[in-house]
Amino acid sequence: MTEASGDLLLRFRIPARSDRLGDMRSAVRGCVEACGCSETPTADIVLAVDEACQNIIRHAYKGDPDGVIELEIRRDGDNLIFWLLDTAPVIDPTTVKPRELDDVRPGGLGTHFIRKVMDRTDFLPSPRGVGNLLRMIRRIE
Repeated sequence: MTEASGDLLLRFRIPARSDRLGDMRSAVRGCVEACGCSETPTADIVLAVDEACQNIIRHAYKGDPDGVIELEIRRDGDNLIFWLLDTAPVIDPTTVKPRELDDVRPGGLGTHFIRKVMDRTDFLPSPRGVGNLLRMIRRIE
């Protein structure tokens, strides 16, 4: 998927459907735990990856069940690097913003949570020339 540095720990591909995210969450949890992350950071990372996938399903694919999400996890020193790739129409990264926390209503906090949990998040050009590529980096704790 990427020409990224670091050791490949996990490569996972699923249909872009919410009912298929359980398998991905389990795989991410096992991978992160195997790297030595403690319980709370592991749970936060799993939730952040899940939220990113939910956003891909809802906003990039707009619920199209024929879409695919690819996840790659790499370790580079003390950092875990999470790559999420889709083939949905390209989004404008400047529109991906969390809503204000004092705007109390259901939904819309996934982006805020992802940015809080991860040390860095970047939208990068897709290596395939189609779709979206999200890179999230988190230091191992």
